[in-house]
Amino acid sequence: MGLFNRLLSKVRGVSTASHLDWAEIETELLSSDLGPNLVGEILEAAKKVRGDDAESAIKEILKSKLSSKDRNLATGADLQVILIVGVNGTGKTTSVAKLANKLAAEKFSVVLGAADTFRAAAVEQLSTWGERIGIETINGAAGSEPASVAFDSAKRALELDAQYLLIDTAGRLHNKSDLMAELGKVKRVIEKVASVAEVLLVIDGTTGQNGLAQAKIFSEAVEVTGLIITKLDGSARGGVALAIESALDIPIKFIGTGEGLTDFAAFDADSYLDGLLA
Repeated sequence: MGLFNRLLSKVRGVSTASHLDWAEIETELLSSDLGPNLVGEILEAAKKVRGDDAESAIKEILKSKLSSKDRNLATGADLQVILIVGVNGTGKTTSVAKLANKLAAEKFSVVLGAADTFRAAAVEQLSTWGERIGIETINGAAGSEPASVAFDSAKRALELDAQYLLIDTAGRLHNKSDLMAELGKVKRVIEKVASVAEVLLVIDGTTGQNGLAQAKIFSEAVEVTGLIITKLDGSARGGVALAIESALDIPIKFIGTGEGLTDFAAFDADSYLDGLLA
């Protein structure tokens, strides 16, 4: 059952439960991690909807809460440097590999930068993925400065005349000041040789309102241009995606739907909304 199935039934005047009312719908939506402000806005608008066009009307209400910004990955004649950020445990490093695999399959030349140097496992993991995909991964010695690895990665990508450089950044989140300083330094040293085209934030779709809190902190620390939502599979309710876009106006660009290298796709807003209304 779609997340908004009961709301549609209420609007149409056809109850799917004997004691269904607006309070129950509100409780259900709140439990799906949409957040109180967004739930309130949706219900207020939905209460004005009546008739056979209920589904299209509700879809338009939800669509208005999504970002209208471009969901395409940056492209151009010059090297496109993409920083991938996010806290540890969200699937950040795997998402870097999945995006690299997608771009490589589309015949783009790609280089990886393993700048999450505080986690030796992340460097090793990304290098292994790079070998499997058949693209070069730049890494430094254990404990190297992330900015140094990022700089070396940018220089190497330019030497190879690559079209994309994907940089996996450190996923520590001690406080906002540390985060700003670290990400700011990485971006500054890269831009000595190449512009940063995008900053993509990875969010675990099952973390609910905590995911929204992470998105707020990162968007304050650095200019986030897009989101990658992981673990957004058939069993996830997916409300956090709508909540983040509504609150921060940052477009979701990609979704991870499983553990495999190809379980990764461009986010399609209409398909996502159809799923919520199914």
